[in-house]
Amino acid sequence: MTASNGDLFQNSVYIGINIQNILYGIELLLYFKTIRILLTNRGARKKSDLFYALFSSMMMFLVTVWIITQAIFGEEMWLLQSDYPGGADAYWQQNIAVWYMDWGTTAVVILQLMTDALMIYRCWVIWSNYYVVVIPIILWVATLVLGFLVDWVTSSPGGNFFAGLASKLGLAYYTVSVFLNTILTCLVCYCMVRHARAVQRCLGHEYASSYFNVVVTIVESVLPYTLSGIAFLLSLGLGSPTSVAFVCVYFLMMCISPQMLILRVVVGRAWDKDTFKPQSSTLKFSPGATTGSQLFYAGSGEVPLKTLSKVYNPDGHDKV
Repeated sequence: MTASNGDLFQNSVYIGINIQNILYGIELLLYFKTIRILLTNRGARKKSDLFYALFSSMMMFLVTVWIITQAIFGEEMWLLQSDYPGGADAYWQQNIAVWYMDWGTTAVVILQLMTDALMIYRCWVIWSNYYVVVIPIILWVATLVLGFLVDWVTSSPGGNFFAGLASKLGLAYYTVSVFLNTILTCLVCYCMVRHARAVQRCLGHEYASSYFNVVVTIVESVLPYTLSGIAFLLSLGLGSPTSVAFVCVYFLMMCISPQMLILRVVVGRAWDKDTFKPQSSTLKFSPGATTGSQLFYAGSGEVPLKTLSKVYNPDGHDKV
């Protein structure tokens, strides 16, 4: 590593840690909001609420382990060991495999496996087809094996994720994982866009846009997680020192994106199997709130549409 690359690398580490601390604050906000909704929603509690509470708490714990280990290592490298022979770069090379950093690596591998598994489940829920998730499940098993190997190599004495065998295994691991994320994101986006176009053809743009928009697509498809993974993978593949900054963003998006999705699920706005399944009921106008999935007939076509708003008549005209 040249002096210029060393300076760029250290700056990337510093910037990455600061960005991930900001993102960690966002994750804390999303997590406590999710838990508050789950705790206060006692009257309409579902069996899945406990699962999402435990899943969110586990993600919060794992990403906290990563944040703490990074903070401790940064303090040691820049402050407590500032006079280390060879400077901060030498300290990084010699101590990156210290025992508490192994905890951080293990936490991230487990977090990634959990997030990818949740994405596979959500893809199955939206498609309601087991064949769609066969390839993603195979890729997930591959990431499980590669993740174990990466964790084992980086925790070995002198192991460095950004150099040697660990870097090659890490590149293979994240290539498979990001490829899996990309496939799942594309599958979810395609299914949602296809259904929205069907609604638009039968009922017009106004009804289609009432429950389908860009924000919904981004959250449901976990798009920020996938895009940050692609950015990190490109920088890692090119051997850029900035990859250490991208990986900090990637690891936090690994937690924030699924937490946003879980938040939509617990408030009852996430897409599910009933969103795409025709129902036997028809639309009825009433002064009260209407919830659930209804079937709208338009000519010879029929489109299942999830009602998200109240039906009311303030001025003599029915509105949805």
